[in-house]
Amino acid sequence: MSAFGRRPGTAGRPAFGVAKPMQGGAVGGGQFPALDTAPIAEPLSSPLSPELEAMDRLNQRSSAEAMEPEKLQGFEASVHKIKEQVLPRLLERVDPEAAATLSKDELTEEFRPIILEVLAELRITLNRREQFALEKVLVDELLGFGPLEELLADPDISDIMVNGPYQTYVERKGQLVLAPIQFRDEQHLFQIAQRICNQVGRRVDQTTPLADARLKDGSRVNVIVPPLSLRGTAISIRKFSAKPITLDMLCQWGAMSQKMCTALKIAGASRFNIVISGGTGSGKTTMLNALSKMIDPGERVLTIEDAAELRLQQPHWLPLETRPANLEGNGAIHMGDLVKNALRMRPDRIIMGEVRGAECFDLLAAMNTGHDGSMCTLHSNSPRECLGRMENMVLMGDIKIPKEAISKQIADSVDLIIQIKRLRDGSRRVTNVTEVIGMEGDVIVTQELFKFEYLDEDKDGKIVGEYRSMGLRPYTLEKARQFGFDQPFLEACL
Repeated sequence: MSAFGRRPGTAGRPAFGVAKPMQGGAVGGGQFPALDTAPIAEPLSSPLSPELEAMDRLNQRSSAEAMEPEKLQGFEASVHKIKEQVLPRLLERVDPEAAATLSKDELTEEFRPIILEVLAELRITLNRREQFALEKVLVDELLGFGPLEELLADPDISDIMVNGPYQTYVERKGQLVLAPIQFRDEQHLFQIAQRICNQVGRRVDQTTPLADARLKDGSRVNVIVPPLSLRGTAISIRKFSAKPITLDMLCQWGAMSQKMCTALKIAGASRFNIVISGGTGSGKTTMLNALSKMIDPGERVLTIEDAAELRLQQPHWLPLETRPANLEGNGAIHMGDLVKNALRMRPDRIIMGEVRGAECFDLLAAMNTGHDGSMCTLHSNSPRECLGRMENMVLMGDIKIPKEAISKQIADSVDLIIQIKRLRDGSRRVTNVTEVIGMEGDVIVTQELFKFEYLDEDKDGKIVGEYRSMGLRPYTLEKARQFGFDQPFLEACL
C-alpha cells in the first residue's frame, strides 16, 4: 500500500463505490452466476405457541455451554501492560503521603513529566491518546480504586459485582452484563478492598473476612475475602443516583401508578408508620429516600443503619451508624442500642435502614410511643410474609413475650406495607400497597389498597401489567384527616 492508501496494481479497478455495468443479457448477467431456480422454502405460517416457545428457551438454556471470562484485548490490554512496567518506577520517584494530599487533577499534572521520563527510560513511545489513558490508569491506581473507577463513573451502572480478580459483572438498566475490566491478580484486588474499608474505619483481612463499608458518594459496599470466598476477594457495590429520586420520578418510570403515587405522598406527609418490603436489589432504599421527601422540613429525623446509605432530603436529619466489635470482640454497637439511644435524642421520626433482628421490637416500641411517621425496610416476598418476619425478628431477641402480644404490637404500630419487586425483565415495580387494620383473634388483619397484576410479556421481553386500585375505603383515613388530606387520600384509593 502506498502513502496515499492505494494498493499497487489497482490502477485499472473502478473507484471505491462505483459498480461496473452488468455484462450480457442472461439471468444474473455475465459477472454473476445464474440464480438457482430451486423452490425457496416458505417461512412457517404460524409462529410458535407460547408453550412451545417457553420449552424452546428451556432446551437452549440446558444445552448452553459455560463461558470462560474474557481477557482484555487491544488498546486496553496494551495500556495495562505498559502500566505494569511504569508503576514500580513511578513509585520510586513519588512520595505516597504527599501524593495523597493532592486532588486527581493536580496529581495528573505532577505525574505527567515523571511518566514521560519513565517512558523514555523504558524506550516506550506512546501517542497522545495512549498517554492520556496511561495517566488516568496510574492516577486511579494510586488515589482511587484502580479498574473500578471507570465503572463507578458510569451513571448507567447500578450494581458492581467483583467475583475474584478476573471476573466482574455490572447491572446496567436491570440486566447483568460482564464488565471489560480485570485486576492484576488477587493481591491487587485485596489491596483495593482494604483501601475501600479503611476509608470508613473498617478493616478486612484473614481474621475479619467480612466487612460492610460505603464510598464517599454514599454507595454501599460489601467485601468478603478468602478463605470464605473461594474465587478470591469478592466486592459488591450498590451505587445510588447522584440526583435525588422522587415519587413522581418513580411514577414516570412505571414503578407505580399516579393514584399510588398520590396515596404514598399522603402517607409520607401524614406520618403513617410505613414498612417497605422487598427482595435484594428491588429498590427498597430508593423508595425510602423518595418517601423521605414528603417529611415536613420542621421535623427532626434520625436514621439508624449498619452501613450508612440513606440520603434523606431533609434539613434536620441526623444519620447514626452501628459499629462492629474490635479485634478482642468488644465495643460493638448494635442497631438496638442506637434505637434506644435515639429515643433520648428528641426525634420526631426514626427511620431504620434495614431491620434484620431483635431491634425490630425497639422500632415497634418507638412507633407506638409518639414517633409516628417512622419507617424501615426489610426483606420479604409479600406483605403477609413481611408481618410473619417481623414477628420472628422480635422472637429472635431475649424478650419473653407471648406471640399474640407481639402480633398485637405489630398491628398497633404499623399502618402501611409497601411491597416492591424486581421483575424478571429487570424492572422494579410496587406490587402491593397493603394497610394493617388490626387483630382478629390472634391473626393480623390487612386489606389491600393497590395491586400490580401481571398480564403478558411483549416481544422485547418486557412485562406488561396494570396497577389496580381495589376500591376500598382506607382505615387510615382518620390519620390523613388530621393533616387535611382525607379527601385526596380517599379519591386516590377508590
